[in-house]
Amino acid sequence: MTFLPTAEGWLCLACWLDLATREVVGYAMADHHRASLVVDALKMAHARAALEPGCIAHSDRGSEYTSTEFRREIGELGLRQSCGRTGSRFDNAAAESFWALLKEEIGTRLWPDRATARADVFAFIETFYNRRRLRKHKAFGYLTPAETRQRQQHALTA
Repeated sequence: MTFLPTAEGWLCLACWLDLATREVVGYAMADHHRASLVVDALKMAHARAALEPGCIAHSDRGSEYTSTEFRREIGELGLRQSCGRTGSRFDNAAAESFWALLKEEIGTRLWPDRATARADVFAFIETFYNRRRLRKHKAFGYLTPAETRQRQQHALTA
């Protein structure tokens, strides 16, 4: 989860990344950082990525991720929860890398309102990061996250 400053107050953003493709498969934004925010993002990830039962949902040990509401949703979706070690930023390196890229690309300025910040985040995730940003690494075939997912799905059905 990360926080974006607006003239109306913070906009909280929760995202779920597919570690195999680095695609943002679920996200939610709100003016709070209660458990319902990460649950909404998880529901989106489950719907968009067709998460299989037993799929691991990894997070840090923030109160939103250790809440009864979040654990209940994990169970209802048939997922498994994994939490990083206390005080270890390396356990959540993929998410931290994504937050750094997001803030580098859209900036860390003060947005005039939450609606403008939401629109910028939406445009970054949906039109740039998942669909146009090339992963400049040979191991990923220099593909976007969405192309990587499509290739994996094609390979599984073939």
